[in-house]
Amino acid sequence: MKKLLYVGFFVVFIVIFLYVNNHWLVVSKYEFESEKVPASFDGLRITQISDLQDALFGEHQERLIAKVKTTNPDLIFITGDLVDSNRYDLERSLQAVRGLVKLADVYYVLGNHEVATNKVNEIYEELSSLGVHVLSNESTIIERDGERLAIVGIEDPLSGRTTKEMLEIATRNVQPNVLKILLAHRPEVFDTYVEFGIDLVFSGHAHGGQVRIPGIGGLYARGQGIFPKYTAGLYKEGTTTMAVSRGLGNSTVPMRIFNPPEILVMELKKN
Repeated sequence: MKKLLYVGFFVVFIVIFLYVNNHWLVVSKYEFESEKVPASFDGLRITQISDLQDALFGEHQERLIAKVKTTNPDLIFITGDLVDSNRYDLERSLQAVRGLVKLADVYYVLGNHEVATNKVNEIYEELSSLGVHVLSNESTIIERDGERLAIVGIEDPLSGRTTKEMLEIATRNVQPNVLKILLAHRPEVFDTYVEFGIDLVFSGHAHGGQVRIPGIGGLYARGQGIFPKYTAGLYKEGTTTMAVSRGLGNSTVPMRIFNPPEILVMELKKN
């Protein structure tokens, strides 16, 4: 009888543990400090979501929207894989977007799953109709009190161009002294972002390594393999900083372990 009781407690613990690891939204906060941050943008707060992949957080995504609202965003970045090519349900993801655009200006770049659906034009049209700034290998300048910064967005390489080709197109009209913030789905090409002198990168794709081993990090990520280098948090090389979101949803592997869904918040600081 005791053994059955212990087994029952263990099963309940595992169920709760797996539920928390796949549904409990956490917020990770970081700061990016640089002399290139214009004084008028000091304190600007960017909230990033990535890899939603048709996951559901409450009815009509209400839990996700409410959690993002608590971060008081000035800008919201969506860094790809808003949908999942294996169970394409654009409407489910659009429920989240409809709430997010009411909180702040939303900027979006696609990921490999959008490309794999062969419905990129449909996705772009739906997002644009909601007021989302879709960045397709291009940059946009935002201005405050006469000071400017550049938001650059590139598509996933699965769309047909290399990362270098897309960055050349997207940054060709950006002046060198302007702070360049890049939205790019894949973190494994960090060296290319460094080569192009990007100041701050927002990326995802790695799902935090899916299983996170305490003291070691992520176990596996597509494009990086076993014990991947870029899975979560901040990475710095030269003058480039990359923030990698652990993301929100799952795809082929349906479970996260020690790796709850993440909303990433970055605050700009003038050095």
